[in-house]
Amino acid sequence: MNTTDNKQHRLFDFLLGDNIKTLPENFLQYKKDGVWEHYTPIQLKEMAFGLANSLLEKGINGNEINIENKSKVGLICFSSPDWLVIDLAVQLTGAVLIPLYPNISTNELVTIFNEAQLEICFVENMELYEKLSSVQHSIPSLKEIYIINSTNTELSWKPLIQPYSSAIYDQVLIQANKVQDTDVCTIIYTSGTTGTPKGVMLSHKNAYSNMKATSDEVFEFLTLEENRSLSFLPLNHIYEKMAMYFYTYNGFTISFAESVDKVAENLREVKPYMFCAVPRLLEKVYEKIISIGETQTSLKRTIFFWAVKLANRYEFNQKSNLAYKFQLWLADKLIYKKWREALGGNVKAIIMGGGACQERLIRVFGAAGIKVVEGYGLTETSPIIAFNRTNDIRPGTVGKPLKSVQIKLLEDGEICCKGDNVMVGYFKRPEETEKVLKDGWFCTGDIGEMVDSKYLKITDRKKEMFKTSGGKYVVPQPIENKMKESFLIEQIMVVGDGQKFVSALIVPNFSGLADWCRKHSIPYVGKEIALKSENITKLYQSIIDRYNPLFNHVEQIKKFVLLPEEWTVDKGELTPSMKIKRKVIAKKHETDIAQLYGL
Repeated sequence: MNTTDNKQHRLFDFLLGDNIKTLPENFLQYKKDGVWEHYTPIQLKEMAFGLANSLLEKGINGNEINIENKSKVGLICFSSPDWLVIDLAVQLTGAVLIPLYPNISTNELVTIFNEAQLEICFVENMELYEKLSSVQHSIPSLKEIYIINSTNTELSWKPLIQPYSSAIYDQVLIQANKVQDTDVCTIIYTSGTTGTPKGVMLSHKNAYSNMKATSDEVFEFLTLEENRSLSFLPLNHIYEKMAMYFYTYNGFTISFAESVDKVAENLREVKPYMFCAVPRLLEKVYEKIISIGETQTSLKRTIFFWAVKLANRYEFNQKSNLAYKFQLWLADKLIYKKWREALGGNVKAIIMGGGACQERLIRVFGAAGIKVVEGYGLTETSPIIAFNRTNDIRPGTVGKPLKSVQIKLLEDGEICCKGDNVMVGYFKRPEETEKVLKDGWFCTGDIGEMVDSKYLKITDRKKEMFKTSGGKYVVPQPIENKMKESFLIEQIMVVGDGQKFVSALIVPNFSGLADWCRKHSIPYVGKEIALKSENITKLYQSIIDRYNPLFNHVEQIKKFVLLPEEWTVDKGELTPSMKIKRKVIAKKHETDIAQLYGL
């Protein structure tokens, strides 16, 4: 490692010295015109250094001591090898990268860019260029916008990538060696489930410590001769960004999915050993599996659902009797192997984050030889605090805290943590920082408990708990997660703050509902009309009645309303990581909620 201080742990260090030679030749794969192509590690290095030199010539650097005065670079781009090129180039200059979701609203875009005083921004395509340039007059600091995928030479970023040479390497290295691992390398704006997005300042040490800890502690199968991963979550989220550096650290080939719609196809092509996902994606995979089973002939259908029922009984790290082991073996030969094939055939682990995963799914996929590894963390913690180990999975919990992270629970159950992974603070918001960072301890705002004194279990977000008019607290997330085990419920939000009882807003799974109607000879002529049917209302009441006994009386859903439209990111009802924005949804459906309570 060629640095001024070998104790430094910076995310770009793998580009220096001989470390880069240990990476696979087809390091970063992407699909172009229907053909898989790749960047070699050397290509990545040369492009990053060439771009970094251009940025330095433009005065983009991190030479200022005050974070507010350091150069800021924006990146609005879908995940791709070029995303990583820009990320690394900015790191080499010591400047600060501010990545944003492509579907960000123009109002938020202007607010964030002005707060950060961005000077230059890279965007994916002409559409995003036009979106940004249309408000450039409202962002005085923004001088230049470059398009990553553009045939227009004047707008393209490609001329900025100077041809690599030893002279450029030496010049950029002088600047890179000034970068300390305690320096902020990125500001990630949180998706804002409870308010205005805040800029989370993360240092090289924050992300590196988290990446190193997960590599050392969590994955015992990283001895395969060839490790392959598929990336399809947004890289501007710390979850996938940290995963990207985890893959790099462990010598993976990283393939980028063409789009979310192409993930299933790309999985079969790339045949990854591991990938990151959010719970909703796994739920959709499971729903697809079940829908295929429903279409089978009587004998095949019987065998299929026997295998599903068998998988639901699966227990991790426990000895099974010979009869159950034989049944699992038989089910694997007949059914489970087809599930693995649908995911490429090689998947050893699916890393789950961004929300609670249903226990049922963890067991079902576990029985099929695919370990769903659920973890927990926040942007402010780079992100991982706790993780199920691949050789020690405890469904219903987020596993054991990382050894590098200290955990304590406050009297009200709030989870606090301390470690090198904890953020530097919120950008330009010292008061907000002081609210959550106390004597080095970060207060997460999540409520949890320890199971068997070693496994962390998340019960809810502190700010999402509500109190009924009877003074009883209700934690909505466990209720919602259990109700979503029904295939007929796509989305659900529990309400009842200040009311006598708990109710729910429910978005049905309309494809599943249409199938149910056909099987029961009930006409299905569209969403709006279907939801007015007495039969449909009775169906959903039966689902509620099935799960209600699992909760105490005050938590049980007494009334509900069925909604015809799914909540989406584009409509502002979900965060980009697919968490529901409770305040937004409650505001949009205040009339429905009022009717539930006769207001």
